[in-house]
Amino acid sequence: MSLCYIKQRGCSTPVVCLPSKEKKPVRFWSPAQIMDTSQQLFLLVFAFFNLLVFFKAFYESKYKKNAFGLARPLVIIGVFVWGDAVVLGPFWTALTILSLVFKDWYLFLLFVAIFWTIRSLGEIIYWLNQQFSTLKRNPIENLPWQSIFHNDSVWFVHQVIWQCVMVVSLVLSIYLSHMWLQTLQ
Repeated sequence: MSLCYIKQRGCSTPVVCLPSKEKKPVRFWSPAQIMDTSQQLFLLVFAFFNLLVFFKAFYESKYKKNAFGLARPLVIIGVFVWGDAVVLGPFWTALTILSLVFKDWYLFLLFVAIFWTIRSLGEIIYWLNQQFSTLKRNPIENLPWQSIFHNDSVWFVHQVIWQCVMVVSLVLSIYLSHMWLQTLQ
């Protein structure tokens, strides 16, 4: 006999465990808990929204020749310009459908966290290049922080912002990986 702990909703309950020769199989696609209805509804809406974003972005990029046009309200899904949305619209739709098929909310959150880790690293590199390049895709006068930082310091402010996003995303990725792996046992 040994002392085991049953984890339920954030707390551990000690129980006596009897030795067993039977091994529990690891579930690779079936989570321990089924997704809530509200989570499923959110994912359905999110998938449909991203599909619409793709069609709008495709139109903006191909017919209006506006791939570099800013798409400010879509920053929350990692879209900065319409060209981003042509790739990210189907990407988010596919990952959302995959999470729905597996009925795994933690898997979806893990996708989001890892995406933002990679995306923020890309933004750090972009803003570093902007700072030291003679080619300026984003003139200082057009940047949101220009009213506070009136010179080239606006470049490092953008780098630091994206470094903060990367740190938070990386920590969330580690935490959500742990949570997701627990649902597989």
